Amino acid sequence: MQKLPLVSHTSLNDKIAWRKNSAVTVGQFLVDVAALANQLPASKHVLNVCRDRYHFAVGFAAALVSNKVSLLPPTHTVEMVQQLQAFATDVFCLHDNQDCDIALPKLLYPLSLAKQTTAEEIPLIDAQQVAAIVFTSGSTGTPLPHIKSWGSLVHNVQAQTESLCLKPDITYTFVGTIPPQHMYGFESTVLLPLQSSNALHSGQPFYPEDITEALNQTNGERILVSTPLHLRLLLDAEVSLPEIALVLSATAPLSEALAHKTEACVHAPLIEIYGSTETGQIATRRTTQTDEWRLMPNVRLKTVADRLWAEGGHVEIPAALNDVIVPTADDRFLLQGRMQDIINIAGKRNSLASLNHHLTSIDGVVDGAFFMPDELSQDHVTRLSACVVAPTLTAAHILDELRKRIDPVFLPRPLLFAQSLPRNSTGKLPRQALQIFISELTR
Repeated sequence: MQKLPLVSHTSLNDKIAWRKNSAVTVGQFLVDVAALANQLPASKHVLNVCRDRYHFAVGFAAALVSNKVSLLPPTHTVEMVQQLQAFATDVFCLHDNQDCDIALPKLLYPLSLAKQTTAEEIPLIDAQQVAAIVFTSGSTGTPLPHIKSWGSLVHNVQAQTESLCLKPDITYTFVGTIPPQHMYGFESTVLLPLQSSNALHSGQPFYPEDITEALNQTNGERILVSTPLHLRLLLDAEVSLPEIALVLSATAPLSEALAHKTEACVHAPLIEIYGSTETGQIATRRTTQTDEWRLMPNVRLKTVADRLWAEGGHVEIPAALNDVIVPTADDRFLLQGRMQDIINIAGKRNSLASLNHHLTSIDGVVDGAFFMPDELSQDHVTRLSACVVAPTLTAAHILDELRKRIDPVFLPRPLLFAQSLPRNSTGKLPRQALQIFISELTR
């Protein structure tokens, strides 16, 4: 039976986290983990909604050493929580917010944890132990569970460490603008620092000033883990940033223009990450240098019934990919949008991802998205629409710019203006949220 360490750090004195301006050692982290583990209920399943990233990491680790399973749903809505409880009737909620209103048995993250002052050793965890169950929304509305063993999670971030070329003799601090409950945030702001002998920052900054403050609360080499939405807001604010070693981006397509602007601003590489809840992270690219994605070590793509699947490496169970992918070499591919984003108008084919890219590439467009309504009938004319955040531009100017970039059949009718789009905390724009938003704008 293979066992893998809870953290990859070799010394209890190594830094593993930053909380405001104070560093937390591995030894203190393990003391906190042991203390919280002693306070957890007997239940097998935990919904960890701690907002403080350090609290979340301690909660996840405490559950792991107690052989409990962390549940990671896509949202924390009333309906989703009810569905989680139907899936795991013993689930309880670990939180660090006095106003938490999740309708489950609750445990408030203790203000004071430590009952011991030192940790003697780093715990070892069975590689086959179920560490987390991550849920996707499911086409029927019922969340679909995806089991993640401790071994698969560790091997995933080990492959990520290799792909990012992180130097083993440098301690990096990961500052994330996305929540740790999201798969990307879970992997890149919690598991990656824990399993690459690095450190995490406890905050979850959103606004440019908060991001700057969080970066300044650490020292040494900083890695900013973010999204295109957060990066665009950060750059537009023109705040003074401390030195950054690397920027990571995921959850939404990143335009080449934004990638170049980011690298010019921070004077560091920007690496885009591709993956899914089912597979975890499986590919990376430096967007300013290539359109091609490179698979992480030992991950392969195979075609089954005209559908591409990912397998090998840390992908324990082969998983179908929901994107239009064109392999270009054994370990490289081009990404052309999600399958459900492909649209046909007047016999011409395009993708919403491509249209969104052209829209947001227009100078003065802060944010924007195309929307294709569901077809009502063969006789009904379905019109492509778009919603844009562009306070300094006119509709005529935007349409003129789009005509230079796309076929006229894909011009939006109507083009709607808004102050902001209904993106979630990871910068994603759920189709249903956009549909409701557009229907309200057109009333």
